[in-house]
Amino acid sequence: MSAAGDGAVVVNGTRRRLVPGTTVAGLVAEVCPSPRGVAVAVGGEVVPRSAWDRTPVPPGAEVEIVTAAAGG
Repeated sequence: MSAAGDGAVVVNGTRRRLVPGTTVAGLVAEVCPSPRGVAVAVGGEVVPRSAWDRTPVPPGAEVEIVTAAAGG
């Protein structure tokens, strides 16, 4: 499910429009109530948390945001 044609991205399988230049940190802030326990992959590559602020989400990107679940 590519979104490259209209500048949108796909986040966890759902198309979403972002302001150009949105970083991984900005996207996580929009999508998640808390960044605690969150991991992000852009185009299948995990983005280290230390790089979230300086990693832009390019138009057409496929992004997976996952959260850790406690339990057993």
